Amino acid sequence: MSTHDTTAPQLPGYAHVYSGKVRDLYAPLGPDGEPSSDELLLVASDRISAYDHVLSSVIPDKGVLLTQMSLWWFDRFADLLPHHVVSTDVPEAVAGRAVLVRRLRMVPVECIGRAYLTGSGLAEYRESGSVCGVPLPAGLGEASRLPEAIFTPTTKAPLGEHDQPMTFAQVEAEVGESLAARLRALTTAVLARGNEIAADRGILIADTKVEFGIEDAPAGEEPRLVLADEVLTPDSSRFWRADDYEPGRPQTSYDKQYVRDWLTSPESGWDRNSGAAPPPLPQEVIAATRATYVAAYEALTGRTF
Repeated sequence: MSTHDTTAPQLPGYAHVYSGKVRDLYAPLGPDGEPSSDELLLVASDRISAYDHVLSSVIPDKGVLLTQMSLWWFDRFADLLPHHVVSTDVPEAVAGRAVLVRRLRMVPVECIGRAYLTGSGLAEYRESGSVCGVPLPAGLGEASRLPEAIFTPTTKAPLGEHDQPMTFAQVEAEVGESLAARLRALTTAVLARGNEIAADRGILIADTKVEFGIEDAPAGEEPRLVLADEVLTPDSSRFWRADDYEPGRPQTSYDKQYVRDWLTSPESGWDRNSGAAPPPLPQEVIAATRATYVAAYEALTGRTF
């Protein structure tokens, strides 16, 4: 079993600040030994999460793959909005899977864009004909392409709890009308441009979660939104193989669907609703998932991993 790298590494010269499901955050220490208030070291681990659990197994090289893919995408959105990366000059122990970033106030909403209907969005549509309050045409089904990308935000729930769908009015109440409108416009713009680029490379991006930070602006100006965390990776998005796309059925995916499928199969013996932690992944599921991440990276960037 591959179970290394489930804890945050100790890094000399950096203070460990926080560990999320997949990422570890550190503050660089200044000459006086105090943590920086301006910058953070964002380290992508090889941990993998599914169904709101962090698994005990890891996917080798996942942290490097996601970090390099995000850097590739950040360059492609430079004219749309700034990103949080300051430098890729990081400690040797986390080389390739870490970036030095600006410290930002993170938007307290999960900004999700959907270009195709699947997952929880499809379930909600079947009940109400809409997703997060956005009405959709009748007659859509599994993997239907939407007329245009839509904004379907959720709450940011604490670890182990479920994010809840939000309407646009609820986002406005949370962050204000102006910021809500910009979040919606930028989330759908990132997804639409991502699909334009990825389609030429054989990938459809069904939906994605985009993280934004807020940078304070001079008096009288609106605060700037900054693209943060990761962007358009197989962890934050559903990637489908374009040459195999066929509405009306589940799609062949380039993401962690192998993991989800195994966990909900009889073979795993795990009950999603039991509250128990999922079992370790078999070696073949780990290998297939790593191969999927590598294939997505290579197809998108045109680089060999």
